[in-house]
Amino acid sequence: MNTYLEKYKGIHPGVVLARELKKRALHQRPFAIAVGEHPQTLNAITKGKRKLNTELALKIEEKLGLEEGTLALLQTYFDINEHKKKMTQRTPNLTCVRKSLFWDTDINKIDWEKQYKAVIQRVFERGNDTEKSEIIGFYGQKKIAIALAQMNAPYIVHNQDF
Repeated sequence: MNTYLEKYKGIHPGVVLARELKKRALHQRPFAIAVGEHPQTLNAITKGKRKLNTELALKIEEKLGLEEGTLALLQTYFDINEHKKKMTQRTPNLTCVRKSLFWDTDINKIDWEKQYKAVIQRVFERGNDTEKSEIIGFYGQKKIAIALAQMNAPYIVHNQDF
């Protein structure tokens, strides 16, 4: 179990389960019914959109012949990893940024590093001077300039001549 845990530590157990089912050539729907779970629930777990509870983890481990507690421990390691990411995530000073600027999403769920281009675009299109200065202070002039240049770059049509 230790090598299995070390190999997949921090990965959602649903992804590991999907890989295990694929290796054994098992389809999700019949497997879900065999363990007494709704196929939609198992599908959400294998896509990493839903947590794997301990009861279901034990049923799955029994059916697949995995050591007891493996999937539950993987879920715990995944939860720890997600919590660490959330704790260390840098964010700009949100008191300087209006929530209405990001009306189509929850401002607390924005990944400020991954979605920096969209954030910069939104703030520089619709933000006020305070918001712009906060974003400049957060990302830096260089990153802002690169993102804005990519935004304003014309679309490139591929050459049809081969």
